[in-house]
Amino acid sequence: MCALRAARSELDALIPYDAKEIRVDINMSANENPYNMPRELQERLSSHLSRFQFNRYPDATAPRLRDLIAEANGLDVDNVLVANGGDEIIMNLFLTWGGKGRKFMNFPPTFAMYENDAQVTGTEIVSIPRTANFDLDEDAIMARLGENDIDLVIIANPNNPTGNLVSESFLMDMLKATDALVCVDEAYFEFSRATVRPLLDRFDNLVILRTFSKAFSLAALRVGYMIASPEIVDTFKKVRQPYSVSAFSQWAAQVVFRDRALFENAIEELVFERDKLMEAMREIAGVTVFDSESNFVLFRVAHASRVWRELYHEYSILIRDVSREEGLDDCLRVSVGTPSQNQAFLKALREIVEKG
Repeated sequence: MCALRAARSELDALIPYDAKEIRVDINMSANENPYNMPRELQERLSSHLSRFQFNRYPDATAPRLRDLIAEANGLDVDNVLVANGGDEIIMNLFLTWGGKGRKFMNFPPTFAMYENDAQVTGTEIVSIPRTANFDLDEDAIMARLGENDIDLVIIANPNNPTGNLVSESFLMDMLKATDALVCVDEAYFEFSRATVRPLLDRFDNLVILRTFSKAFSLAALRVGYMIASPEIVDTFKKVRQPYSVSAFSQWAAQVVFRDRALFENAIEELVFERDKLMEAMREIAGVTVFDSESNFVLFRVAHASRVWRELYHEYSILIRDVSREEGLDDCLRVSVGTPSQNQAFLKALREIVEKG
């Protein structure tokens, strides 16, 4: 038998994104909504299951769901593209505006998949690190954009894992300063209520990314969408995988989006619980908490990885250890849970830190 030909050499140093599934009593690690889909929506889906055509391919362009999203955003259906979670859109950003000989501007620490997909597609990464309090380095960014060689920019707003927002005025300055494609990732928009949707009418190089995985409790079904000019959407259609969003996912997302008002109480509770969580964590000596506009909280504590292990092994609570990422020394990220989950986490964290 012949030896296997080697894979692309560019992948040799790449570490796969591995969101391990770990069995615990309390999972506060993935920024999901801790509440499942409202029961009345579950029952509505269940009542139609016997008539659902599982044997047929889905509609490739999800027109019914796109219509709903377009109407809610005051846009035309041609401004909307639905995808297999936000991750497919991020990869398609690099398949369209990235690649060999092209440059992507990144702002670490931020969502790891941006850099990962840049490496996979051979896109050169131009990193402008955030400041000590995780704000964008505005002067450095504008100076680098002035060189006029950047092809793609992605800004998470709020940023993951730091939870902070970028000012709309600076986003406008960036859009004016470059002809690069600028994607504003609004995965946590429902918690921050901050959006650049009004700027879409003024800037042809703007893309907005959103998802059903967070506020709308559909992480299991993988539905995301982007809104942009019809020209950008048409370009994305050239690289997207056919039938990437299952018919069931499209159907469930339609049901959820039509009745998204049913999620408002849970969203408001999570925002309220987030603020309570930050306030309580700040009362624990040795814990530094960073302000968040999302459904998670970043904090710094000595020996963070050991704290993470004790939460997991001794209390069966899983949060995210980000302490090995650039600029996040001794940092952990906790997703906002139910009131009882938050109290269990606070009790455990307090005991671990006080134990020394």
